[in-house]
Amino acid sequence: MGIVLVPINPNSLDSWKAWNNEVATSRSEEFNEFNSRMNLTSHKVWLAHTPNGPMAVVSHEGPGEAEFMQKLAASDHPFDQWFKNSISEFHGVDFSQPPPGPMPEQMMDWKA
Repeated sequence: MGIVLVPINPNSLDSWKAWNNEVATSRSEEFNEFNSRMNLTSHKVWLAHTPNGPMAVVSHEGPGEAEFMQKLAASDHPFDQWFKNSISEFHGVDFSQPPPGPMPEQMMDWKA
């Protein structure tokens, strides 16, 4: 499972919430196709309020999880471009650069 933790521009929090709602409702069919193209079987987003401001906690699972961000960065599909531009706007992610620092390291996985 890929997990990403990224800050949300505090001035854009309401717009970010509206964008997530748009992805989940009026653009859900495109989002389903997007995840299929990216070879993902699960894509979840949480809002975390932290002392350092709002953060998005994103998980994505499936056979394409390891290549997801690279594949998104290279895609010229119209929905992918819109999705990528929104992520850049809300989170300050620069898709032309490698991500700063290492990916999160899993420390525990308990299941009943």
